[in-house]
Amino acid sequence: MLVDIDVLIWHLRGYPQATRRLDRLNPLTLSAATWLELLQGMRSKAELVAVKQMLQQRRAALLPITETITQRAIALMEALTLSHGLQLGDALIAATALELGLPVLTANTKHFEPVEGLAIEVFRI
Repeated sequence: MLVDIDVLIWHLRGYPQATRRLDRLNPLTLSAATWLELLQGMRSKAELVAVKQMLQQRRAALLPITETITQRAIALMEALTLSHGLQLGDALIAATALELGLPVLTANTKHFEPVEGLAIEVFRI
């Protein structure tokens, strides 16, 4: 299961539903794109340290963006950016999931549902 950033953010903000769902994942698996999105949203060094500690405690596996993932993300963006608003981060996450045969845990169904063949577990608070 590949975890999208929204579930991680809800966990970090103290939402117990997100924490309980992440507790069932061992290890926590993230696309490198998700980690980059998390870094982009950091507001302080303390927040960075806290997130890194959380990922270490959850034995997070960070999946790299390979050439095949990049090519698939390009194809997804060409097909879905204009029609569905698919953005770079979500395209890379979807491409990673498709390449590795993983479902995506997300509340962001708007951008992920149009991706053909992508298994989604919808997360709701």
